[in-house]
Amino acid sequence: MRANGSKWMLTCAAAAMVAAATGRAAAQQLGEARIQELIRQAAARVAAGQTGAPSAAQAAPPRTAQGEARPVVRITLDEAAKFALDHNLDIAVQRLNPEISDISYASLRSVYSPAVTSQLATQSQTNASTSTIAGGATAGAPVETGLATYNAGIAQSVPWGGGSFSVTLNNNKATTTSLNSLYNPQFNTNWSGQYTQPLMRGFKIDLTRQQLQVTKLNRDITDVQLRATITNILSNVRNAYWDYVFAKQSVEVAQQSVALAERLVQDNQTRVQVGTMAPIDVVQAQAQAATQRQNLVAAQSSVRTTELVLKRLIVGGTEDPLWTSSLDPVDRPDFRPDAIDVDAAVRRALSERTDLAIAHKNLEVNGVTLKYLSNQLLPQADVVANYGFLGLGGTTLIKRGAGVNQEVIGTIPGGYADALSTLFHSTYPRWNVTMNFNYPIGQTSAKATVARARVQLNQDQAQLKQVELQVATEVTNAAVTVQNNIERVQAAQATRELAQRQLDAENSKFEVGISTNYLVVQSQRDLANAQNNELQAILAYRKSLVEVERLQQTTLQNLNITLVSSATR
Repeated sequence: MRANGSKWMLTCAAAAMVAAATGRAAAQQLGEARIQELIRQAAARVAAGQTGAPSAAQAAPPRTAQGEARPVVRITLDEAAKFALDHNLDIAVQRLNPEISDISYASLRSVYSPAVTSQLATQSQTNASTSTIAGGATAGAPVETGLATYNAGIAQSVPWGGGSFSVTLNNNKATTTSLNSLYNPQFNTNWSGQYTQPLMRGFKIDLTRQQLQVTKLNRDITDVQLRATITNILSNVRNAYWDYVFAKQSVEVAQQSVALAERLVQDNQTRVQVGTMAPIDVVQAQAQAATQRQNLVAAQSSVRTTELVLKRLIVGGTEDPLWTSSLDPVDRPDFRPDAIDVDAAVRRALSERTDLAIAHKNLEVNGVTLKYLSNQLLPQADVVANYGFLGLGGTTLIKRGAGVNQEVIGTIPGGYADALSTLFHSTYPRWNVTMNFNYPIGQTSAKATVARARVQLNQDQAQLKQVELQVATEVTNAAVTVQNNIERVQAAQATRELAQRQLDAENSKFEVGISTNYLVVQSQRDLANAQNNELQAILAYRKSLVEVERLQQTTLQNLNITLVSSATR
């Protein structure tokens, strides 16, 4: 009985073992089929742009600090440059400097504007007669005199030769009770013109003309500085735009890495469920997924930072609609290897660079100053020429008797018109010419000033050559950087392709059980790094092209931007 029982137990145990083996084989077959199905589903999600952990940008539209959805503005590189030209505050500030220089120039130029002068006055005086020629009939008799003055004139400095002229017309009406006067009232008028011309010091240049030339050169410098500011701002805009694009693309790469890592986690969990993988092997995949999600968060933070940098350059203030919008960059930094002609680039930079233009203008300023200081060493020799006419008219008194205090027996009417008649008929002309000469002996201080200015001019000329050499060096280095970045991009592209092929190979081997979870995770990391390195290489290449254009000052030409300046005359 025990023997039969033992046989039955052995039979049941054998049957159970066969059933368990059969179940494990079936479960293993079912698990592999399930794994393949899960892999196909994950691949479909990745191809559709979906991941197991969608980013914040995918889950919801961008929102403000108050939780309101921000409008999305699609923007190209050219549009970003246009926004910067229209709204950038640094450019707006720099644009005011030429206007300030124009005002300063106009203020100095006003020295050559004519100045009109006039004088109106009236006075009366009564004196006691103390002699027979005082005009009184008796001793102590009051003699009253009156004088009304109305003068006008015009004076102007001329902008050539350092000369100046003045024209005056003086008039007065005199009345008196004196018995010795022949006219009452008496009208006196005189016209005179005077011209002063320096012959040596101040003939070719004087302080006013020196300041005008320096101010005009400084006005030209403000134009050059404005062009330099615009060029630098546009270069910064382009670099900021590419940085923003790189940050957006880094988010895409990070999202792909998260998708790959989470797909591996799901595949490993499925393998654990069907008994083909130990649970401990899932931890490594989960750690990789957590790392990639952390990288995604960092990439999204970089997007917000680079977007803020770009907005700072293209908005005119916090009230600008772009400030509260979410920018969507349209252009992508494509890779087209462009060979740089170094010799042509150096020649173009030497003719277009704003720092060289400013150095040339400063050299001209010092040249004007040296010319003025040298002129001040000459003797002062001025010719002053004066020419004019006198006019006289009024009511003529007819007198009887001889000597003084004659008796008035009649009058001949007259007035101001008689004075003008004698003036215009040149009845009483007058003229004079004067030469003024002055030459200080020694002039040690003035000569030292001229010597110092000449040394300064020579130093500026040497510095100009130094700047030219620096420009050539910068352009050459930038061209070399472009070539290095071309090779860097090509190497990064090859590395990324190989990393993709390596990941595909590891996934294939992992599916058939001849690779490990660690190698797959490592291949995913290598692919993410290679993709980021490729993006960084392309970004560096595009920014090096921007730098080459900036160093040649060809940014405005390449963007088809023309600056119109109102030149100071």
